[in-house]
Amino acid sequence: MLHILHAADLHLDAPFAALTAEQARQRRSEQRLLLDALADTAIERCADLVLLSGDLLDSHQTYRETAQALAAALGRIPTPVVIAPGNHDFYGPGSLYAAPIWPKNVLIFREGAIQSVELPNVTLYGSAFTGQFRDGSPLAGFHAPDTGKPAVMALHGDVDGAGRYGSIPRDHIAQSGLTYLALGHIHACSGLQKEGNTYWAYPGCTEGRGFDELGDKGALWVTISGERTVTAEFLPLCRRRYEILECDLTGRDPAQAVVSALSQGNKDDICRLILTGEAKDLDLSALAQTAAPYRWAVTVRDHTRIPQNLWGREGEDSLTGLFLRDMRRRIDSAAGEEKATLERAVRFGLTALENGEDTP
Repeated sequence: MLHILHAADLHLDAPFAALTAEQARQRRSEQRLLLDALADTAIERCADLVLLSGDLLDSHQTYRETAQALAAALGRIPTPVVIAPGNHDFYGPGSLYAAPIWPKNVLIFREGAIQSVELPNVTLYGSAFTGQFRDGSPLAGFHAPDTGKPAVMALHGDVDGAGRYGSIPRDHIAQSGLTYLALGHIHACSGLQKEGNTYWAYPGCTEGRGFDELGDKGALWVTISGERTVTAEFLPLCRRRYEILECDLTGRDPAQAVVSALSQGNKDDICRLILTGEAKDLDLSALAQTAAPYRWAVTVRDHTRIPQNLWGREGEDSLTGLFLRDMRRRIDSAAGEEKATLERAVRFGLTALENGEDTP
């Protein structure tokens, strides 16, 4: 049985441009702490192999502290650690991967052509981006011979992609002869996939960097039994998550509504709070201050609309007037949740009757 910790797309030293300068500095510091969490996971779970499938670095402008933390964390892991550089951290003479800082247990693929390494319990394959782009499939024409051991590859690439980032057709995966293809590049966890007899997966990024990377982020714990039986478990590792919440202000005190929306959840997370419904004369600065204690970072966006007089056309001799009079009778005889549901129905009905676009 072979146990693999598979991670990718750490994007160390990302700029975090949407945050304040101090928050961005803190986030980069927290990324370095993530390296220790990754190493601790490998040690505690007794990983046989650690695969890092590219874009460990956000660019070639790497802080000294980050380089030191990366080498030190990977050096603590008592098993082989494999790096397949990606498009953000491609291998070249001036890259960090060419520097003499790497511990002996760290294997870095430095060529675009697929290379192989024989380990006692696995045949390992991999290749590197050697420039910002990589045209064509890195698996084109590749087939791993049967060695009686699992065949595993670390690779940065884009399954079904149409761009210049190592596009990989699914039939190339199916024809590869690999047991497991450990991919990087896509920032959402794919879960375990299979083409032919080959399993593959993206673990996603280890830390979200913006509101296009929501929820838990982490790594995959992959177990290979025999040559062809593969399972994978997602391991959340991120310190902070990005989240988007909506807060309907219709008929509510804005400050109380904001507090209610944010009272649940993790205060360490980064939130975008979208105000919806009907409201007027909002003090967004004050609402942002109200929201601030409930998350590590929170931004407030106003998507509200001007309050509508629901019953202003009730007396009209029109389809709208008939609709409103009928709904008024039903609401007057309703109670509790039924009444609230009917009031929402009035808003939807008026929107439809008046050819509105906004959803009530």
